[in-house]
Amino acid sequence: MGSKDLARKVKNDAVSYIRSLAAQHGRNADWAEKAVREGGSLGETDALRMKVVDLVARDVDELLVAIDGRTVTVAGRARTLHTKGAERHEVSATWRQKLLSRIIDPNVAYILFILGFYGILFELSNPGAILPGVVGGICLLLAFLAFQALPVNLTGVFLIVFAMVLFAVDVKVQSHGILTLGGVVSLLLGSLILLGGEPGVARVSLSVIATVVGVTVAFFVFVLGAAYRAQRRKPVTGIQGLIGERGTALTDLAPSGQVFLHGEYWTAQADAPISKGSAVVVDRVDGLSLKVKKA
Repeated sequence: MGSKDLARKVKNDAVSYIRSLAAQHGRNADWAEKAVREGGSLGETDALRMKVVDLVARDVDELLVAIDGRTVTVAGRARTLHTKGAERHEVSATWRQKLLSRIIDPNVAYILFILGFYGILFELSNPGAILPGVVGGICLLLAFLAFQALPVNLTGVFLIVFAMVLFAVDVKVQSHGILTLGGVVSLLLGSLILLGGEPGVARVSLSVIATVVGVTVAFFVFVLGAAYRAQRRKPVTGIQGLIGERGTALTDLAPSGQVFLHGEYWTAQADAPISKGSAVVVDRVDGLSLKVKKA
């Protein structure tokens, strides 16, 4: 079944349901169907005239007076409303409801989802940091809570997860940015299809997606660039850090002898004879012996 056929079936089911509700409550079934199929709307006067609504009230007090004495059916039983002069009690939303109302915003849920993965990746890359992992875990849990109330596309979720895996691997493996490029494409596609898909359905803002993808690209370009430069940089510590350093020949090197380098005495060898007192440069390191040449 194609997407158009499925959309038509869903709309027909909605029309059937709304007509049955309209008939049950004595409302205008034809206009109810039009509202579903064409998205029709009415002003309050026309809505009252066409029996789309029962009455019009300016505020809650006027509504309570207007519905006083009306008979309604609740659970199959007729009940008469006695609302005139009734005492009102306003019920505030709980903190859980307020939190949920905040995080079910598609943009907020998406950002929490991405931040959660970044926190986990940072923790895996830097074991013992703790805070990024904790924050990332909380963000992921809040995102999954929000996804329960949103039309989430699992393919979008898998694409984003796959992107994060590619990013993590590219930091460890020399792929010359190929894995990061694949991760960016996967992240972009996953973000675009993560939520929504039909007109009028909640979805992530394109500006938010562009910002997240742009920041991700900038971050990994910086990280991979720094890693590449570090790999090409001459070692500055350990034995390999001696390559290219200058010292002084303490004895004649013909071809072996001793040199003084970095406040230490080293056994050294040279391809060509070097006289005592000459300046030398380390060409390579062979175990605990240096291969030098005349500076």
